[in-house]
Amino acid sequence: MDGELGGDLRGPDDERVLATVREFVSRHTGGASIADDVDIFATGYVSSLFAVQILTWVERTFDIAVAGDDLDIANFQSVEAITRFVAEKRAVASTGTIGG
Repeated sequence: MDGELGGDLRGPDDERVLATVREFVSRHTGGASIADDVDIFATGYVSSLFAVQILTWVERTFDIAVAGDDLDIANFQSVEAITRFVAEKRAVASTGTIGG
């Protein structure tokens, strides 16, 4: 692991999530090279409508539900944020608690 997420990721599954999120964002930014921690909306490569696409894609791709409490742009504004969000939702789903 390269530590890009401040050590929040724990294993190979999380690395796969990171790679999958990077690929999705890259496809929707015309292949632009955007660092994992850069606000993808601030770059101008995507519009606010992309936020809806992200929500739908995250739910479908990772089989997790995005609930009302999750609808905070901070959860989806960067590759890093999306990856962390997915990892946290999976942890809650598997253990019933955050950080479990």
